[in-house]
Amino acid sequence: QVQLVESGGGLVQAGGSLRLSCAASGSILSINAMGWYRQAPGKQRELVAAITSGGSTNYADSVKGRFTISRDNAKNSVYLQMNSLEPEDTAVYYCNAEVKRRYYTNYVGYWGQGTQVTVSS
Repeated sequence: QVQLVESGGGLVQAGGSLRLSCAASGSILSINAMGWYRQAPGKQRELVAAITSGGSTNYADSVKGRFTISRDNAKNSVYLQMNSLEPEDTAVYYCNAEVKRRYYTNYVGYWGQGTQVTVSS
């Protein structure tokens, strides 16, 4: 099985910063893309940022210039540095990874349990 564990959420004032971390563990052979999604109350889950195994990145327009995604392939980990946070960034943030497990041929998407980020005005 594969587990994704997130950490780093919390309460911060507008203009502040937070750094989210996500570590994947289990019977992992390789990881393709990794990403961060968020879901605010009453809204659909949306992509915040994604990064390929080669380091190519993609960001939602709303976070460009403020958030930075990075990964450590040796640690099967992905990070999200969030600066200049706004109240509109308040949401539960989920980590996602496309994982190929040992003895399997296809990549499968896995989700973390989510971490709350609250930005006060």
